[in-house]
Amino acid sequence: MSDLSPAAATPAPARTGADEGVVADSDAVVVRLGAGRFAIDLAHVAEVGRVPRLTRVPGVPGWVAGVANWRGRILPALDLRELLGAPAGPWGSTARLVVLTVESLSVGVVVDAVDGTTTVGADVAAFPAELGGLGADLIQGQLPRTDGPVAVLDATAVVALRTALPQGRRSA
Repeated sequence: MSDLSPAAATPAPARTGADEGVVADSDAVVVRLGAGRFAIDLAHVAEVGRVPRLTRVPGVPGWVAGVANWRGRILPALDLRELLGAPAGPWGSTARLVVLTVESLSVGVVVDAVDGTTTVGADVAAFPAELGGLGADLIQGQLPRTDGPVAVLDATAVVALRTALPQGRRSA
């Protein structure tokens, strides 16, 4: 499977006029975290690539996979499996780093695989499971699909996890 880039996907046009109250359709990349499938709005996906070498950081939560040198910047890389109730384990050869950007802040999310794309629209239903802790804010709902449901990740909430990280010490 080839890697995705923002140039490879053209977002669906937003609905306007008579359907003003209807949520606009948007394209999303579908990723795997454990056995679950999750859709991430392509408007927030800056890039998808192979997982770079990650450096673990002491004193951070387990859902932080580490930091990476990504195009000359230090990028925090997250492993959301723990927060979303999926078993953690080593990543295989299909693992990818999905770089999310919201209002000039970026994080990488390590996923087990990229399954393709889908459209997110008015068919988003309530997510049936209760997640605790930080994971509760990460899911916007789920999409019914013939090959099984796809949970919708809230990219803004994922990027906001940066604020839950311990702040570094500064010398005087």
